[in-house]
Amino acid sequence: MDQPRAAARLRILLGQLGRCSAGAVIAHPISESVSSAGFHPQQFQYTQDNSVLTLQQRKFYEENGFLVIKKLVSDADIERFRNEFERICRKEVKPMGLMVMRDVTIAKSEYVPSEKMITKVQDFQEDEELFRYCTLPEILKYVECFTGPNIMAMHTMLINKPPDSGKKTSRHPLHQDLHYFPFRPSNNIVCAWTAMEHIDRNNGCLVVLPGTHKGSLKPHDYPQWQGAVNIMFHGIQDYDENNTRVHLVMEKGDTVFFHPLLIHGSGRNKTQGFRKAISCHFASANCHYIDVKGTSQENIEKEVVRFANELFKVKQDINLKWSSPYSSMFLMRK
Repeated sequence: MDQPRAAARLRILLGQLGRCSAGAVIAHPISESVSSAGFHPQQFQYTQDNSVLTLQQRKFYEENGFLVIKKLVSDADIERFRNEFERICRKEVKPMGLMVMRDVTIAKSEYVPSEKMITKVQDFQEDEELFRYCTLPEILKYVECFTGPNIMAMHTMLINKPPDSGKKTSRHPLHQDLHYFPFRPSNNIVCAWTAMEHIDRNNGCLVVLPGTHKGSLKPHDYPQWQGAVNIMFHGIQDYDENNTRVHLVMEKGDTVFFHPLLIHGSGRNKTQGFRKAISCHFASANCHYIDVKGTSQENIEKEVVRFANELFKVKQDINLKWSSPYSSMFLMRK
């Protein structure tokens, strides 16, 4: 990023960090079928020492790999994000580097600029309005509990899950986000995922498998199921079907923070409305990149490289490491 743009981004960031935090925030764990019983404080390995999380919340994340904070993001902020997304859909703004995606069942001949045609935008780091999400003080104070004070915003998305067409393409197979990321250590990475409206099993809420963040990264590929699958919607090929599953019913502004090895996915949107959420993956600035060649991540690297070549007409040799810094932004908390 050149100096003028970097300076402008820093001014925005400092302005956001200088804001008063949102009003009273209620933070609590989801307790359905999960617990933190038998946990010993000396075993903390997925959270940093902090004054934000209660001991109960910290134990819960350590044991289960996720934590829901109720009413974290204000209605006003969510409305601004929604309005900006609609402007992008209407092509009123075209942020640099933004990837606009639509469901595989939408034919090119049907495409017209509208909210109903776009199912996801990602890498919105150059859109000042959407990137505000990544700089909200109420978000960053929790992120720091998992990454430490020097934070990188690594991957951004606004998801507009469409009503299912009948081909079950609106569902997302069970997966681990670390499959897509060529940096480590995994314990210094966290996702913040905020509901932009009421989300439940009818419109395709997140489903998580508590405690699976304690395992290793599993092989992923396209699921072998009936119906179509969207591009890069890889899923775990082998997992314990007896694992407890928790469906995260969330209200507007609720935010779940979860570990990149936590197995999760989402079901079909069986309603006639669109289900929206905004998210960012954050990592410690001390994380390092790895070479994924010869690992289970090599298949996603090949797909990302092929996609980037087609989309951006890149002629130089690139890899998964090349694509991640492109969408990262350094956020200093101290």
